[in-house]
Amino acid sequence: MFNLRAIRTKNPIIVLTFLFFCIVLCFLPTGFESSRAKDAYLVKAKVVSVDNQDLRQNLIVHTGTQDIRVEILEGPQKGEKARVLNPLSGKLEFDEIYQAGDTILVEYTLDKGRIHMAFTRGFYRLNHEMILIAAFCVFLVAVAGFTGFKALVSFVFAALMLWKVLIPLFLKDVSPIPVSLAVVAALTASVSFLVGGWTRKGWTAFLGSFTGIALSCLLAVSFAPGFRINGAVRPYAENLLYAGYPHLNLTDIFLAGIFLACSGAVMDLSMDIAASIDEVRTKKPDIAFRELFGSGMAVGRSVVGTMTTTLLLAYSGGYTAMLMNFMSQGLKLRQIFNLNFVASEILNVIVGSFGLVAVAPLTAVIGALLYRTPRR
Repeated sequence: MFNLRAIRTKNPIIVLTFLFFCIVLCFLPTGFESSRAKDAYLVKAKVVSVDNQDLRQNLIVHTGTQDIRVEILEGPQKGEKARVLNPLSGKLEFDEIYQAGDTILVEYTLDKGRIHMAFTRGFYRLNHEMILIAAFCVFLVAVAGFTGFKALVSFVFAALMLWKVLIPLFLKDVSPIPVSLAVVAALTASVSFLVGGWTRKGWTAFLGSFTGIALSCLLAVSFAPGFRINGAVRPYAENLLYAGYPHLNLTDIFLAGIFLACSGAVMDLSMDIAASIDEVRTKKPDIAFRELFGSGMAVGRSVVGTMTTTLLLAYSGGYTAMLMNFMSQGLKLRQIFNLNFVASEILNVIVGSFGLVAVAPLTAVIGALLYRTPRR
């Protein structure tokens, strides 16, 4: 149970404000709801039988089509049996082979009230995802209490801002870099003020982190021409050009993703420094500007050493197979570092780390300035 008295002392107006924003964003249309066919249904189904006569195996991959018979488990056609096709492209990252008894996601259309065309859309994973998410929410609130609840509000707000604001504006060809800066500013405000409150600590964290992110943005835009990076290096980026969006500036979208990706670590470091300055100022109200700045920098130096490595591991962890492939072919490091998609990751990691390192002195200066006057 929450401590109601503690909640009253932690400015619940801010929490209610961001909860209101979350509700508004939930009902905010993206403008792309009509892209999917209106008579298409996406439902859970159970595989009853499988026909693999048209399935061909080539080494470890499969091509052809699985002919599957399923029982619909939900929706208007619940209980009906239907024939579903599972086309295979020969790529392990996309293809899935089904067996009788599997629970899968099926998309179908109707013709005169009967299932007309049906295709598989992957194993049904939503139940396990919801259980994992619910367990995480309960665990977070149990460990962190009301602060954990505020963290959940910030998490939901961030997810909705990305899905309901950032992605639709990108698809509508609104300039990606200003849009990303605006979205990051909103996300930074949610984290800073939900955790730090409408206080000098919250403002220190907000101003410090956003100036660091703005610096990352400036560096990304400045160094990108020399790297000659094409935004199509990102997965699925080129698919957009063939899906009716040839006007998109993929390079700007890639650059926007650089400072968007590092913003979480920047917020974390900035809040650490802001909290340390606030604690020092509470213990020693007459502390001078220089001492406050020194205290903030002392915390910043300790955290920066680990956070830069964290960024490197976070960015490179998903490319283990790629690095293994390079080593197996005996490629020289000079050639590897000169590849466009490797150079793009170098730009991503270094620019993000640069902004992370810079946020320490920036937050320390801002915090020392905001806290140097006596409390009212």
